[in-house]
Amino acid sequence: MLVWLTAALGLIILLLAGDALVRGAVNISLRLGIPALIVSLTVVAFGTSAPELLIAISAVDDHAPGLALGNVIGSNTANVLLVLGIPAILSRLDTSQCDTRKNYLTMMAATVLFIGLAFLGVFTWVSGLILLALLTVILLDAFRTALRHRRGEGDACGLDEDDDDLEGLDPDAPWWKIFVFLVLGLIGLPLGADLLVDSGVDIARQFHVPETVIGLTLIAIGTSLPELATTVMAALRRQADVALGNVIGSNMFNLLAIIGIASFVGPIPVDPGLLHFDLWIMLGASLLLLPFVMFGKDITRRWGIMLTGGYVAYLAVVLS
Repeated sequence: MLVWLTAALGLIILLLAGDALVRGAVNISLRLGIPALIVSLTVVAFGTSAPELLIAISAVDDHAPGLALGNVIGSNTANVLLVLGIPAILSRLDTSQCDTRKNYLTMMAATVLFIGLAFLGVFTWVSGLILLALLTVILLDAFRTALRHRRGEGDACGLDEDDDDLEGLDPDAPWWKIFVFLVLGLIGLPLGADLLVDSGVDIARQFHVPETVIGLTLIAIGTSLPELATTVMAALRRQADVALGNVIGSNMFNLLAIIGIASFVGPIPVDPGLLHFDLWIMLGASLLLLPFVMFGKDITRRWGIMLTGGYVAYLAVVLS
């Protein structure tokens, strides 16, 4: 009974922390004159990827590197199919109003690079250096884009000065209040995820589920819950830019930062099963975003059902 109560507590913390992080992110973007998309690609993405980072470092340090790699691959698949699917079912995501083409293409480049390095058979510190170098380039480009936007040059999907009527936005919010929202979100998300994942693993072991399957499914879902909580809140607040930017940014952080940093703790061998199936499912899920990003289609409830159904089918294959 206690393990179920712990799981429920973790879920509640995740939802509250996701709401706090969205509020903090959109308000800081308004105060700084930076598009909410850029904030979600950096601050929000890093915060919601924190559970994966903690698990990856711990897994490699405990000589279970397969868990770290499976967690990242499974989380990226869940981010697209589940994290965008469920919010779209609850509230249509008007992604046609967001220009995320550049960021999406960057995410795809990171995905292809990651798969290429995986086929070398092991992620070493050299692989980590390559991944972190690309992440540095991406962050510097985001910083330059933010500066151009503040100078009034160019345009990006984000918040307008006239959008003060959106729920959660307060143009006069003091900096301390924004800081509190961000801190609560960044602390609460990994805490809630940790409680939920630990209790979920205990529940799974009671039913004798193999740990490799736990890594690709239960832990991957658990560590994707911060993204899900943040995206659900963003969707309900009609902030599709934060929702889509969170997923794209989190996927990039998962591939580049998490495995990049974890590879310095120790080598991460690649299981052949990941090369034959799971990596390609991750790539296919990322390609499913193509019509929404490149051709301006909204993620409707019908698409949400299809994405979520696709993830359920993936779980069925893995669990079988």
